[in-house]
Amino acid sequence: MSTQNRPLAGKTVIDLTTALAGPYATLLLAGLGARVIKVENPTRGGDSSRNNSPYVTADGLSVRRTSEDDMSVSMMLRGRGKESVTLNLKHPESRQVLFDLIAEADIVVENYSAGVTKRLGIDYAAVKHLNEKLVYTSISGFGAGTDNGDRKAMDTIVQALSGVMMTAGEPGQPPVRFGLPIGDLSAPLFAVIGTLGAVLQAEHTGQGQHVDVSMLGALTSMVACEPFDALESVGFPLRTGAYVPRLAPFGTFRAADGYFAICAPTDQFAAGVLRAIDRPDLLTSEDFGSRDARVANADRLHGLIAGWAAEQPLADVLEALTTHGAPAAPVRTTAEAVRDPQVVARGEVVPLVHPKFGHFDGLFGSGLPVVLSGSSTSLDAPAPYLGEHTESVLGALGYDADRIEGLRSAGVL
Repeated sequence: MSTQNRPLAGKTVIDLTTALAGPYATLLLAGLGARVIKVENPTRGGDSSRNNSPYVTADGLSVRRTSEDDMSVSMMLRGRGKESVTLNLKHPESRQVLFDLIAEADIVVENYSAGVTKRLGIDYAAVKHLNEKLVYTSISGFGAGTDNGDRKAMDTIVQALSGVMMTAGEPGQPPVRFGLPIGDLSAPLFAVIGTLGAVLQAEHTGQGQHVDVSMLGALTSMVACEPFDALESVGFPLRTGAYVPRLAPFGTFRAADGYFAICAPTDQFAAGVLRAIDRPDLLTSEDFGSRDARVANADRLHGLIAGWAAEQPLADVLEALTTHGAPAAPVRTTAEAVRDPQVVARGEVVPLVHPKFGHFDGLFGSGLPVVLSGSSTSLDAPAPYLGEHTESVLGALGYDADRIEGLRSAGVL
């Protein structure tokens, strides 16, 4: 399908990001059809994720890089659909090169620590004159321009500060760090939403703007979607472990050979659970016959389900529950989940492809989980090597070969 049939076709993004939060935002923009020009520091080996083990080599996965052609799985995933140019933004001559890039762009995305872009002279105030419709998106730990001293915004730090670590696990037990880097992944989602909104407004008004998203704010906002204070005030524990008493029956349970989840808060779904565990007599009981009663007696109800499932094969448990209309599913491993034929068919998970070595069986990455009826999305193009497109991108701006070579010799590129 033509690249012109994508929602952001014709839009150009200058990508000043590194690591995960910023590159994930620009990955989504690339998937929506924008041209993403990734600016990387040549003195540090480019984006930090280029040095994340493991690497794909000619012989498969390796903990160590074995040749210049090898590429980290992280970069193979986050760099898809992007062009790479090298530019040392600490070099005084680099600013004009970057300004030339931005002048022809629609969007800039950066995730430097607060204050860095101002010190480099490339913050929104310094570049907005280049293009009145420019949308300049900042993803930072605590907010662009916020004075946080030397506090670092790593995912685990943001998880700790947001309160999300205290929403999982058992009461009285240590905090639980999410295995998924949810702090790094939530901010770029909001950043893309804000960016697209600002682009639409710029189309109407002719004026761009600064989009400012913090990792801490994004994740804390998600935590605030659940009224934890109110729940605690009426006696519901903040941390409930495997079960959610206020929605009983609701949680994860163990069968003889695996785990499964039940989500049955309504009368209809709860009735299906009670029939599945062969306790239809409880449907009209005082303790379990209504939603409020089931919540009040959640521990007993969850105990009944756990006892029923413990000695049965998982397949039999799931068959009984689904037969009676109770929402239930097996708890999959990550390897099982990313191979789901439906998810793969919809492009929500896609095979990762090395630019030289191709695809190795079993290596998958996130797709763009948005299916549009009138346009296409794609993350098929492999990640670029460091600086692969420097000459072509600058050449299109009018830089001749001698000028490019001079910039490279001077340490600008």
